[in-house]
Amino acid sequence: MRGRHTTLLATLTLVAVTACWGSTFFLIKDLLERIPVLDFLAVRFAVATVAIVLIFPRAVSRLGPDARKQSVVLGLLYGVAQVLQTAGLEHTPASVSGFITGMYVVFTPLLAAPILRERIGGLTWVAVAVAVVGLAVLSLDGFSVGYGEVLILVAAVLYALHIVGLGRWSTASDAIGMTVVQLGVVTVICFVVTAPDGVVVPDRPGDWASVLYMAVFAAALALAGQTWAQAHLPPTRSAIIMTLEPVFAAAFAVALGGEDATMRMLVGGTLVLAAMLLVEVIPRRRVEAEVPHIAV
Repeated sequence: MRGRHTTLLATLTLVAVTACWGSTFFLIKDLLERIPVLDFLAVRFAVATVAIVLIFPRAVSRLGPDARKQSVVLGLLYGVAQVLQTAGLEHTPASVSGFITGMYVVFTPLLAAPILRERIGGLTWVAVAVAVVGLAVLSLDGFSVGYGEVLILVAAVLYALHIVGLGRWSTASDAIGMTVVQLGVVTVICFVVTAPDGVVVPDRPGDWASVLYMAVFAAALALAGQTWAQAHLPPTRSAIIMTLEPVFAAAFAVALGGEDATMRMLVGGTLVLAAMLLVEVIPRRRVEAEVPHIAV
């Protein structure tokens, strides 16, 4: 019973994390009219790293040598994916970028099966297919393949590897420490890329408020929540749950960003929700691609 409660809590945590991520889209859209994308990422992750170190100053010291190395690898995967996705966005419509990025839901089981040597069940593949269709309905309005699309596709593969890596390496006891290391590595990568041209920082109180929210809640605490949740959930289920991000983004855009609800939003969002229900609510005798973890 305790295991079921923990799994449910991990699922709800991951849903909350995706909601937090989705709440940032209309804020980022406004902020990027005044600050270059890579500069924003560097500042955001730097603030996130400082914030979580101040809140949990001894978290990294509690990590063992292996956990530190694994966290560095995870940070490299996530940081490079962020940079590639950002570079690709300069050459790709935002809607197409969102769809290609969401393809990590396909790459995650494809990578989890050989890396973790686990069988992915048929119901999970059905959920993956439904999620992809939902993402396409939400995001796509024409599609072409070019330089930007290739960069974002590579980023999606790296995001999938990050999800698989968290599924294998994360533990509840190490979640905060691993988060601190990951954020630090991502910060270094972002500054290495953008520092040669100088770093533009916000110059308005409102912009700093947005950055602080996105750094503390949508970066530091969200990554900590994801790291903890994936200590209790298999990677493919985690990836399917995280496809809720564009659904929440659309909901916040309508509720707070002044956008109009459309039939595409409703249909695409319903399909993504259906995919999550397939792997989280429908009873089944075994959980596909389950990964062994240290008990809480």
